[in-house]
Amino acid sequence: MNKQILLFFLACICLFQTSFASNNSNKTSNTKMDTSTYVILTTEYGDIKIKLYDETPQHKANFIKLVNEGTLDSTLFHRVIPEFMIQGGDPNSKNAQAGQALGMGSLGYRVPAEFNKNLIHKRGALSAARDNNPAKASSSCQFYLVQGKKYTRPELTILAQRTGNSWTEEQLKVYEEVGGTPFLDMNYTVFGEVVSGLDIIDKIAASPRDPNDRPFKDIRMTLKIEK
Repeated sequence: MNKQILLFFLACICLFQTSFASNNSNKTSNTKMDTSTYVILTTEYGDIKIKLYDETPQHKANFIKLVNEGTLDSTLFHRVIPEFMIQGGDPNSKNAQAGQALGMGSLGYRVPAEFNKNLIHKRGALSAARDNNPAKASSSCQFYLVQGKKYTRPELTILAQRTGNSWTEEQLKVYEEVGGTPFLDMNYTVFGEVVSGLDIIDKIAASPRDPNDRPFKDIRMTLKIEK
């Protein structure tokens, strides 16, 4: 009799351990780790937190390299246009004189275009600037953050006809309700998005500026990878 009771308790213990292990396994499998890379861009107006897209690996790797090497530190937001975007990253801007025209600086190479219909120029998009090269390859270092504006459905219909772009219903709603610069889609590479600090973009975009859209007051940046 005692032997039967002992075997019963041992069976119960084994059953409990199996159930516990199974529950822990389910919890682990249901918990997704965020493996995204985030960059903190700091200005005198505050911080902008940016998520880099895995879908644009060459742009992501290049930007991480620039940030880790400090290449973009002390560069200016040298071109700001309200309801459009704020642009920075020109290495020539680090020691630029007041009123000096900027925007032609480079590191001597381009990054191949990585267009993706799922990545649009919504408000807060991080995109690569470029010159007029036929391949639409991106600048090695210059980028912009989209402020943009909201568009009506008829305006988006006209833009689709003019640009040849098409958007999903969800994307159309983003441009209607959140805003952006839809006319740039599939023309400049989008490789990230702002996840916090959109108000900082608004403050920078509102800066008084000269005829070349350079702010009269220098707005410098520093960047770091969030650990």
